[in-house]
Amino acid sequence: MRRTRLAGALTAVIALALTATGCGGGDGPEPARGATAAAAPDRVEPLASPHSPRLPVTVASADGRRVTVGSAERIVPLSGSLSEIVFTLGLGDRVVAKDVTATFEQAAGLPVVTRAHDVSAESVLSLKPTLVLAESTTGPAEAIAQIRDAGVPLVVVPAAKDLDDVGSRIDGVAAALGVPAAGEELRERTAERLDAVREKIPAHADRPRVAFLYVRGSAAVYLLGGAESGASSLLEAAGAVDAGKESGLKKDFTPITTEALAQAAPDAILVMTKGLRSVGGVDGLVKIPGVAETPAGADRRVVSVDDGVLLNYGPRTDQVLASLVDQLYGEGK
Repeated sequence: MRRTRLAGALTAVIALALTATGCGGGDGPEPARGATAAAAPDRVEPLASPHSPRLPVTVASADGRRVTVGSAERIVPLSGSLSEIVFTLGLGDRVVAKDVTATFEQAAGLPVVTRAHDVSAESVLSLKPTLVLAESTTGPAEAIAQIRDAGVPLVVVPAAKDLDDVGSRIDGVAAALGVPAAGEELRERTAERLDAVREKIPAHADRPRVAFLYVRGSAAVYLLGGAESGASSLLEAAGAVDAGKESGLKKDFTPITTEALAQAAPDAILVMTKGLRSVGGVDGLVKIPGVAETPAGADRRVVSVDDGVLLNYGPRTDQVLASLVDQLYGEGK
């Protein structure tokens, strides 16, 4: 997205694709040749020590407003990433609804009231929330206004752009929930875990060129990520080169063409797990025009990460980075 990571174009595309294809089913993806793909994390890990909200608080919202939060008893996060942060801060028992992208186990029983850029204000308000958390790219604007007009405190958090945003997003959510100390603890834990993963990247390894492809076979969506796709920060942190960005693609996504893939010339391809499944695994992926002719396609070198965490830039991003590092540099690489 560019605009921002989980926002704009890709967020809307993901929401459309999830609506069209559902959130599960089918066999798992075929792992990259010569590597063992890490199991996709499906649970968040709450802080060991619970923190009770100290409210009311008045916080800055990313849309320029000052919002006073008087209760965190009934929380509605309007994105999977924000849900993940709330649950990891230890306040998951107060969440009463979710976005379709909140796919981790602890959120499984919650009603879906929003699909990224298709927020249902009526559904949100029917649950009588005392706090709504939104991304700066959440919409439509009319729905956000309707929630605010009903008198519900709504705090907007800047959408994730890269790894540098992880700490500030955690702090922002924690402040709105009245648990700043928990935010500090979680931010430090996350930073330590990210640093530990970085230390495992082989210092002698050549930097592989990795192309991020967003594919949804059933929706006929085939896109090549560029500089603003949201994946660059992760790939670079893993010691790789974002092949799309390096080839001169400056925006978020561009339709996959043989010419664009030839210019990117990736050594490996990064895809979301459900996207890979939707095209029939690696066998189907290499049938997309131009893929088989790349070094990655010829070697069937495909890296996959669960849709629900890949671009979240939150408390589980260390697991995403660890999976990338393992698949790119594991045995046989």
